Amino acid sequence: MSILAGVQEICQKVAEAVASVLKVEVEIIDNELVRVAGTGSVRNDVGFRLRRGFVNKHVLGTGQPVSINEPGYHDICVRCPLTGNCFYRSSIVYPIHAETAVIGTISLIAFDAQQKENLKRNENSLMEFIGRMADLIGSKALEREIISEKMLMAGRLEAVVDAAYEALVAIDRAGVVTHFNRSAERLFRLTKEGAIGRHIQFVLSGINLEEVLEGDKAFNSREVFVKCGSKRLHLLATARIIKGEGGASLGVVASFRDFSETQKIAYQYISSQREITFDDIIGESKLIMEVKNQARKVAASNSTVLILGETGTGKEIFARAIHAASPFADKPFVALNCGAIPESLLESELFGYDEGAFTGARRGGKPGKFELANGGTIFLDEIGNMSLYLQAKLLRVLQEKQIERVGGTQLISVEVRIIAATNNDLMSMVEKGLFREDLYYRVSVIPIVLPALREREGDIPVLLDHYIKRFSGLLNKDIKGLSGEALHFCRNYNWPGNIRELINVVEYSVNLEEGDYITPDSLPRRLRDKNMQNGIKVSAGADIVPLETLEREAVLNSLKKYGWTDEGKRRAAGALGISRATIYRKIEKYGLEPPGGLKDI
Repeated sequence: MSILAGVQEICQKVAEAVASVLKVEVEIIDNELVRVAGTGSVRNDVGFRLRRGFVNKHVLGTGQPVSINEPGYHDICVRCPLTGNCFYRSSIVYPIHAETAVIGTISLIAFDAQQKENLKRNENSLMEFIGRMADLIGSKALEREIISEKMLMAGRLEAVVDAAYEALVAIDRAGVVTHFNRSAERLFRLTKEGAIGRHIQFVLSGINLEEVLEGDKAFNSREVFVKCGSKRLHLLATARIIKGEGGASLGVVASFRDFSETQKIAYQYISSQREITFDDIIGESKLIMEVKNQARKVAASNSTVLILGETGTGKEIFARAIHAASPFADKPFVALNCGAIPESLLESELFGYDEGAFTGARRGGKPGKFELANGGTIFLDEIGNMSLYLQAKLLRVLQEKQIERVGGTQLISVEVRIIAATNNDLMSMVEKGLFREDLYYRVSVIPIVLPALREREGDIPVLLDHYIKRFSGLLNKDIKGLSGEALHFCRNYNWPGNIRELINVVEYSVNLEEGDYITPDSLPRRLRDKNMQNGIKVSAGADIVPLETLEREAVLNSLKKYGWTDEGKRRAAGALGISRATIYRKIEKYGLEPPGGLKDI
């Protein structure tokens, strides 16, 4: 559509007004030779294209006005088939400009002698007058074109705003909502029509955008709680001031997104390490295969899992494998060692804190591990080290699926699968009042007992071979394996630190070894020391060994063989021919404790 066609109504009014005053006919042609407006005998031809239009073509091409007193005999008319027989008696044709472009013509036309006389007698004044009318039409057309372009731009901008993933809300200086995109409609469950034109406080309360405007203080990624109707939403908000000419503040635009989106960002950093699956757990012994099969079965549910095992048996690796095989494998996996964080900090690490909760608290507060793990899995290692106070808070999370930040008053819903782990005897701790009985039954819905490395002796060569290849590559060496004697040392070692200790031994040995195979000389001293015993050494000169010493040594050796877990103690008691309750009494009597000092892997 031509520019003049966009102002056809104005053109027709101008034509009729001019014709009424001057007593001649008027027609307006666009740059495509289509009549946009007309009076008299050409009124019915509005909307149709001129069949010849030689004069109009000339004016459109030159941009100069033309006056023809004898149509058909003018130089422009020479090629016209109506030469000498034109139905126009005379005419004045004037170009219509829009800035530098010629967009059409306006013509004064005489169809009889009287009209011809009127044009001839007042030609100069009419030329000036019609020029002003052309300017008027051109300015109106240009104005309409600018408005159309702005409307098109506004429409495109509106489409972009509506397509934005984040909820966008804008207010003017009076606090009245001016924009409310589709994402905002989805997030706040409110229609655009129900929001635009209303004061922001009647639409969204809890975030004062007017303060941003008055204080000229924009902000980024601020955690907020916004109330919309009966709904209270936990959001992340960013606000910017809209500036006009001269830097004047015209309003505020704010973007919102669900706070859980921050968890996705956190997850990208937290889970940046390679995903661990059950195929990554090395071992072919019957014991480890049984445990892997059990863990695979429980991975599909969201029930709480308690992983039991000595230090270094790979509890976190199993937790990660369970998560990777679960329905929410694409959600966060967040691990926290409850024994590695001071009690004073553990609560805020688990549950987060609100702004101003304590001296040094970060502005805007901080989400805890439960919030970061929302929708996924949280792994609580060394859960036995948790205080009774925190045990009570953890129990509440398990029961009510809600957490409360330190210093906060709002309950935040979380849907998290908990996998706990410990090398402590939780039942014994329950009996001593060190662990809540109700929490014990909550976290041990599905107990998984990891065997100690000494119980899966057949896996030792496989693990050694795997880590020798790994560290040889890392240290740019070409070590092919262990010598027969070195392998014998490793297979007969008790491995109190389990797999973590084995990894440590291999890294140490690969660093020291200069040949193709690791020899006993490259092994740590504790593996080479033939006199190193796991029990109590008795003086060679002693003729009689006290029964209590023998009993203590027997209990300790059986625990070292079968492990300090509940399952390990049950098996140790069976091997000694005593009841489970008796072995617990012997452990307490002799003050026996599992080897410590190494963090579970």
